[in-house]
Amino acid sequence: MASPRDIQLVGAFVAVTWEDGQEHFLTGEFLRERSPSAENMGEVDILGQRWGGDGPRQFPGVTVLGMQRVGNYAVTFEFSDGHRTGIYSWDYLRSIAADAK
Repeated sequence: MASPRDIQLVGAFVAVTWEDGQEHFLTGEFLRERSPSAENMGEVDILGQRWGGDGPRQFPGVTVLGMQRVGNYAVTFEFSDGHRTGIYSWDYLRSIAADAK
């Protein structure tokens, strides 16, 4: 997937504009709940056992403080609760943005 045409912090939202013109406005809470990090989602070991990912599922009041592009394929967000390890590929970001209300 191509990178967004534009991605920026606008007030309490991350505003994403895609090459096809579609726009999404995502809150920090929404993005934090869907962080693809091992801390948030857990990870599976070689024996198929899941480790981690059993923490809170809702993050009321969490905001995005900053973001950084990762190469040409992803972005990371710095959240107000200190979380900053999830790497949101453009494909993943587009797929979860479709679920945003």
